[in-house]
This record gives sequence, structure tokens and C-alpha cells, in this order.
Amino acid sequence: MYTPKGFEFDNEADKIAFMKQYSFATIINAINGVPVATQLPFVVDDSAGKLLISSHFALANEQAGNIGENTSLVIFTGPHGYISPSHYDKWESVPTWDYMAVHAYGKARIVHDESGKMKILEQMIGYYEQDYLKQWNDLPEKYKKGMLRGIVAFELEVTNLQGQKKLSQNKSSEERKRIIAHLKDSNDPVENSLAAYIQKTL
Repeated sequence: MYTPKGFEFDNEADKIAFMKQYSFATIINAINGVPVATQLPFVVDDSAGKLLISSHFALANEQAGNIGENTSLVIFTGPHGYISPSHYDKWESVPTWDYMAVHAYGKARIVHDESGKMKILEQMIGYYEQDYLKQWNDLPEKYKKGMLRGIVAFELEVTNLQGQKKLSQNKSSEERKRIIAHLKDSNDPVENSLAAYIQKTL
């Protein structure tokens, strides 16, 4: 990840918390030299002294047959927005875009056995909707096993974690206050969230 000085996202715990908050991410691999990507919900687990992320593909997805052989890049992104030069003190200024992102690298391990796949599915249910577990547990075994046959579950141990927080840190506090006020006044909830992150840089 290209990260200009001043926009570093260095704190490991903060990066992991960001991944957990914005856990619908994009996994990218190269197949025959061509980048291929899929958007997936991930479970982010750092409870055992290492950082693991897990999810599953549809069985028909060609990317599923490739992830065990190559390093994967998983991109987690958060709120972002256009920043107008009208907020800056200098007339000679140009527009930019503020955003946050974390890139996680690692080689995925495909989970083949039924119990392992079931564990990953149930971890995801617990992660996103704990209350659904009761309904899931009451579903017929034949139905659940049919669902398992239609997915490729995997777990990826993150070996390289990079991040960037581009939040107008290169601007003065007064300029950032004007940016924050503009974003807070927006009807776009994404821009409202971005304002809260920029606020933390003051």
C-alpha cells in the first residue's frame, strides 16, 4: 500500500478494530495473471494471539479454487468523501478525497471437512446475528448439509497488515474544522461518519 508520510495507520489494535467494524471486504487473487475479486462478509478473530479472518465463497466462484495456492489481499474500507478546496486557506489548492483503508495479506486455508465448515458458518452467524443461531439450530440437518455443499469455506491467517488514514492531517486545524462542519451538515451518513474520524485528528 502506498502511504504518504503523515497518513500512516500504525496502531495494530486500531487497524483490527477497523476491520471488525467494516468487515464486509474485498478479497483479491490473481488467476493466470489476471486480478479477480469477490466481496464477502468476514469474521475477524484476534483472540488467540494471531489474526485470523474467515468467510466462504459460493462453490461456483472460480476464485474459490485459487485461494489456497496464492497470497490473498483483503481490502477493508470505511467512510470516505470528496474534500473541496473551498475549505482551504490557500487559493492555489486542489480537491482531494479523504478515506480509511486496511489491507490484509495472507494465504488462505480451505476448510474441507463438514464440521470445520459448520464451525465457520456458525461463527459468522454469531458474529453478525446472534439471535439467528436458534433458528439455524432448528433447521433440518438435510437443509444445512445442502447449504454446506454449496460453499467453499476458508480461513486466512494475516501475515502482513497495512493501513492508511487520509483524514486531512496535512491541513491546519482551522481548515479541518471547516471540513468537519461541512461533512456533518451533509445528508450522507457516510460523510457524517467521516467527519467523526477527522474530528479525532484535532
